[in-house]
This record gives sequence, C-alpha cells and structure tokens, in this order.
Amino acid sequence: MLTFELPQVFWLTPLPLLIRLLLPAAHRKQLALRVPFYHEWQALAGGSRVNRASGVTSWVLAILCWLLLVAAAAQPSWLGEPVNQPISGREMLLAVDLSESMTIEDMQVNGQAASRIDAVKAVLSEFIERRQGDKLGLILFGSQAYSHVPLTFDLPTLRTLLLESQPGFAGKYTAIGDAIGLAVKRLLERPEQSRVIVLLTDGANTAGNINPVKAAELAVSAGIKIYTIGVGANEMEIAGIFGTPLGSRRINPSADLDEKSLQMIADITGGQYFRAANTRELESIYRLLDQLEPTGEDQLTFRPRAALAHWPLALALLSSILLSIRWAWPGAKTGNWRRG
Repeated sequence: MLTFELPQVFWLTPLPLLIRLLLPAAHRKQLALRVPFYHEWQALAGGSRVNRASGVTSWVLAILCWLLLVAAAAQPSWLGEPVNQPISGREMLLAVDLSESMTIEDMQVNGQAASRIDAVKAVLSEFIERRQGDKLGLILFGSQAYSHVPLTFDLPTLRTLLLESQPGFAGKYTAIGDAIGLAVKRLLERPEQSRVIVLLTDGANTAGNINPVKAAELAVSAGIKIYTIGVGANEMEIAGIFGTPLGSRRINPSADLDEKSLQMIADITGGQYFRAANTRELESIYRLLDQLEPTGEDQLTFRPRAALAHWPLALALLSSILLSIRWAWPGAKTGNWRRG
C-alpha cells in the first residue's frame, strides 16, 4: 500500500499559482523592445499556433516538475504486508570461554576432528538462530572478561561476531568469576525481566579478581539464573613415537575442568549444570535449554516500509531537463531545426 509520511506537504501544491496571482508581474512593467519585423519573424518561427503549443508543453512540464517535487517532499513509501515477530522479553547473555585450552582438538564436527571452540561455535550458532524474539548478548573471557556484543535483537550480527572470535583474544587463562560478574552487571542495567546467563567453559577459575561462587551469589540477589556447561572430551588418545600407535596412550583432556564449582554456581542461582563431552551432547544441551527457557509466544506485528522518494525526484529531474532543452534551443520550441 502506498503511503506518505508527511501528507501535509501537499498543502503546498497551489503555492506557485498563489505567488503568480498575489505578487506583481514585474516583467509587465519593464521596457519592451519594439521590433518592426516581429510578424515576419514569428512566421519564420512556425506561427502562433506552434508557439502556443510550445508554451502549453512548457507549462505542463513545469507543473509536472513541481507536483513531483511536492510528492517527493511528502516522503512516499510502500507499506508491506504485516509481519509477526515473536517476543518474550527474555534477556540472555552467553559467556564463552576463549582460553588457550579451547584450542584442544578433542571434539568432532561433521565427522572431522575439531577444536573445542570450533565445536562450540557450530552448535551455539544454531542455538542463536532459534532464539528469535529474545535479546541476546555475548561475553568472551580468558584472563579477562569483556562484553563483545551488548544485548540485542540483531541475532545474525551476534552470530557473525561469535564465529569470528578466536582463542587468545582475552588471554590464555580462565576468569570465570569475572565473566559472571560482568554478565550480572550488564543485566542489572536492563529492566527486570527474565534474566539468564549461559556460561560455557572447559577449565577452572585460574585468573581474575572475583570468586565464581561469590559472583553467583550476586546473580541470585539480582534475580539472574545461570546455566553452566562444561565442555571437553573425557578421553583422548595421544599418538606414540613418530605418530604411530607404538607407545600411544589415553589421557583425560578435561582433568582441569572444575565441575564442582560449575555445579555449585548453577545450584545457587536455580539453573542447571551440563556436561558436554562431544558435539552431540552439546547439541542436546542447547535443545534442553530451549525447553527450560522457551521463547515467548507473544507476537510483535510490524509492516516493512520501503522508501520511494527517489522515484518522483528522478522524474522531476527528467522533467526539468526537458524543460531546459525547450528553453535553451528555439528550434526545440518551434519544431524547426536548421541543418548546418
């Protein structure tokens, strides 16, 4: 449907006519040059009929140009069909560990060996796509914690920035307490609604100034729920001499994972702790989070709007060019072009 943002601009349509009627016609008071052979000149130019027709055409172009300019000033736009967008009012911060240990390749993505951070990105990006209607934010932490993406409805941008993040951005150690404290601070700045933190790590708190449990207690006082996820395989085979099975051994690459603290953080805040030893378990955890913290069923209806002001402006420019041509070359007015 065609609409105008400023329809009151159309009141200016008769403005040129009012100016012509109300202001004195200055050209009538000027001295004229008397030409004794005017009638012969007029005949050579094509006669009065051609001149009258040319004048009418010029008036039509001038009026059309003015009307198009008025229409452009009224800001025309095309209003699309109504679109329903789910809203929940939930505000969820994703705190992702980018410490050095996240580069360990003990996970699989599409049947190929992958690092922990690559597996997290693959699964978490799908989770983000499913959270339409929620406000999501991203906190990255290593030796320090920093807010990478503030709470936003722009989920495609958040997903892109997550995929571009790399281990080492925030240092090689793990500041879990600082990450929780920063997330609590960011959520406290928002209106009190459903506040959730999803914290994913593969280690223990080895850096930072805040104890993770103390940070969880702050989250409780602010009405914030924390879901913690411990990521990393339980078993990994280390190749032997020169990459052969000879002398190979199996180790637990997640020996440094502090599951006790992560469980305590989740219990204190009313959330849950999950253990993800592989990509399949990680996917099931995020599907479970969708059930525990479902997106809202309320609908926000909006209609997409496309601006059209450039079209009448382009037509007005074309009309002004044609009008200029008619005034610049007499032959264009009369239809008589001389051959060189």
